[in-house]
Amino acid sequence: MTGPAGLAATAAPATSQSAVNLLSAQSLLSAFGVLGVGVVLFAETGLLIGFFLPGDSLLFTAGLLCTGTAPGGLRLSLTPLLLVAAVGALAGSQCGYLIGRKAGGALLDRSDSPRLRQGARRAEELLERYGHAKAVVLARFVPVVRTVFNPLAGALGVPVRTFTVWQVTGGLVWSTGLVLAGYALGSSLPNVDHYLLPMVALIVALSLVPLAAEFSRSRRARAKEARG
Repeated sequence: MTGPAGLAATAAPATSQSAVNLLSAQSLLSAFGVLGVGVVLFAETGLLIGFFLPGDSLLFTAGLLCTGTAPGGLRLSLTPLLLVAAVGALAGSQCGYLIGRKAGGALLDRSDSPRLRQGARRAEELLERYGHAKAVVLARFVPVVRTVFNPLAGALGVPVRTFTVWQVTGGLVWSTGLVLAGYALGSSLPNVDHYLLPMVALIVALSLVPLAAEFSRSRRARAKEARG
């Protein structure tokens, strides 16, 4: 089922958890199920207070739980998960952008978090180095940066059309790609629950690959121009 009843069936009751660990993907999924994925992704990509939430590992673990091979007996439904994840990621990003257009850089300026300030600097570097379209896509794959980039893009006047087209492109690749990666590995690897933590760490590391590859390519291009 993919309607409201189907979504409800995939969500574990919050009352089964005496305390929810917001930094643990498995704890969040056990407590809130599919609907929790959408809420977490919206908060992580749209609200500055969500910068600490585990977006990458949440998506990957949720995809894994769709196979029914993880411990605890929790199983999610793949189609509702893909839909909710995409909606949460895209709506959150657009919301963050609109907040930035309204509030300018005031929200980031008032923040005391070193991680947020570092993320803001990296987001500005992305915009300066790669331009609007490429930066919007790349930012989606970098933790913390994907939180601060959206309001920063709004505050710096990135055109609405450009931002929307490319945040949708990057958001769909990011959200569905990580869910399907978890689902594919869970379907093909026996006793996958034994390797859950190392695989989550690997996914987080891989999320930095697009940015690292683009940075390396840019450095080679600048070096070539300098020699020429």
